[in-house]
Amino acid sequence: MKVEILLFGRLTEILGSTHLLLEGLADTNAVCCHLEEQFPDLKQVKYKVAVDQLIIHGNKRLTDGMTVALMPPFSGG
Repeated sequence: MKVEILLFGRLTEILGSTHLLLEGLADTNAVCCHLEEQFPDLKQVKYKVAVDQLIIHGNKRLTDGMTVALMPPFSGG
């Protein structure tokens, strides 16, 4: 199972990319834990998680082809 990870704002600086392709992660908690292990600075940043363009609260099971977006707080003006 593959999922695409989209990154925005400061998260692109921490991870060095705007998107990643990950395999074998069953849910959004596993995605966040995996990325925080590989990129410890990510633990210091607050961010929201969206799956297929919907912000989620809590954990969500993933299936092949889903898109997970990690978004830091942002403001407009």
